[in-house]
Amino acid sequence: MPNSAATQLHPFPPLFNAESDKLILGSFPSVKSRENLFFYGHPQNRFWKVIAALFGADIPTTVDEKKSLILSNRLALWDVLAECEIVGSSDASIRHVRANDLTVILAHSQVSQIFVNGKTAEKLYIRYIEPQTHIQATVLPSTSPANAAWSLQRLIEAWGSALL
Repeated sequence: MPNSAATQLHPFPPLFNAESDKLILGSFPSVKSRENLFFYGHPQNRFWKVIAALFGADIPTTVDEKKSLILSNRLALWDVLAECEIVGSSDASIRHVRANDLTVILAHSQVSQIFVNGKTAEKLYIRYIEPQTHIQATVLPSTSPANAAWSLQRLIEAWGSALL
């Protein structure tokens, strides 16, 4: 893993369909997610455990299972940033950003609520995307392993009270 900042482009498209009504935004994909070309690829990230628990599903392991879990529950996934300078997976190191354009998702889905996964995504969303969408995002506690103060059960409860 490089110790210096490198400019990275978001390497995969948003996940949504015409029935999606809630959009969950992360900040920018981790190194593992960029390698796997899909959301929340780090095995220690609790995102998939939380979503599976909320919808009474088995924890998905393949990309196809993850896509099915999201789309069958009318969710959409994307990230705030399309490009940034970042050291490894460190949100704290993010600089020189370009935001994603949510127009295609909002125009081709039923998304009316936006949720952000963690404080960094919230800060970036408010600065770069909310002025265009005029949709206030609900911040959810980060599912990142760096957010060790939140147990899996506590995450499930917080996410459930917002999403369900």
